[in-house]
Amino acid sequence: QVQLVESGGGLVQAGGSLRLSCAASGRTLSTYDMGWFRQAPGKEREFVAVINWSGGSTNYADSVKGRFIISRDNAKSTVNLEMNSLKPEDTAVYYCAASRFSPWLKLVERQTYDYWGQGTQVTVSS
Repeated sequence: QVQLVESGGGLVQAGGSLRLSCAASGRTLSTYDMGWFRQAPGKEREFVAVINWSGGSTNYADSVKGRFIISRDNAKSTVNLEMNSLKPEDTAVYYCAASRFSPWLKLVERQTYDYWGQGTQVTVSS
């Protein structure tokens, strides 16, 4: 069992930056691919970014490509999401999730993930 806890959310002005963190307990994250998803009010939860177990591969949604950076520290069992040039449309609850032994291309789908955090709110004001 893996417990995930997100932190770092908050209120920021458009153009600003935030750094989200996801900390794991219960089991090391070193064998899990880790993703970030977000859910805005009235919308479905959508893929944001994913990093493979070693940190050697990443993938981003087109809407965040060039602005967000996903990284991980397996020694600390943490995954981070650096968010830059934030826009009001980035406002959402952000969730981290863990998956193991899934096809890489399937990691953009939320049903691929086995464990989820409780989410952290990010609000970007215009």
